[in-house]
Amino acid sequence: MNELSSVAPASIRGRRRAVNPLLALAVAEARLFLRDPVTVLLVIALPTLILAGLAAVPALREPGEVFGGLRFTDYFAPALLAINIAVLGLQNLPTGLATYREKGVLRRFSATPMRPSAVLVVQLVINLVTAAVGTALMLMVAVLVLDVPAPRHPIGFVLTFLLGTSAVFALGLVIAALAPRARLATGIGTVAFILTQFFSGVYLPKFLLPDVVVRIGEFVPPATGAFQAAWLGDGPALSQLVVMAVIAVTATAVAARFFRWE
Repeated sequence: MNELSSVAPASIRGRRRAVNPLLALAVAEARLFLRDPVTVLLVIALPTLILAGLAAVPALREPGEVFGGLRFTDYFAPALLAINIAVLGLQNLPTGLATYREKGVLRRFSATPMRPSAVLVVQLVINLVTAAVGTALMLMVAVLVLDVPAPRHPIGFVLTFLLGTSAVFALGLVIAALAPRARLATGIGTVAFILTQFFSGVYLPKFLLPDVVVRIGEFVPPATGAFQAAWLGDGPALSQLVVMAVIAVTATAVAARFFRWE
């Protein structure tokens, strides 16, 4: 009994020592992230601002046959969700971590018990929360202000957001793990951002794109085809969710395998 009572507090202290550094890192990174509120607010509000700008055009508020009887704002809203997800996951996340490596911040972490995976997890959580706030803001404005129909399949929408966003952020972590310099990470992230926006139908609405491009875009993270199906259609296809999950898990494993302090 005495042995158990002496071991239990030690195990609790061990767990506290493991949790506290991670929590401290999360708090510190959140403060750094919020240090530039203008940029943060812009990233969060950008899809909402674009949707509001489109809704200000009277012709885009009229139903059209090419949109399946929907208004352009209703049809285009799901594609806009890809913007802040891709900005955070493919530009902010890899560039920030590569900058840390270039400036020696990660080298200082190597002198602590902190593992590289802990840094990746903290960055992932902060950016995921930011993307969730941006998505929630756009949903509220779209539904409550612009009279866009609410998502028909809320559970499918949430699953698509979690898996699609995780897939994008996992790809961002791979860029951060492999890019030795911030400039290179920014370049790769920008190319990836352009590709995801093209396949998501942000640059050109999907009805203007070839069918093969639209089909490929349904499986390119963050899977705006699944977003559109959850918001306006019959719900996301299981194959789309499975592909997002596979990309998220595989890319995260690759990032954890190759991520180094310097």
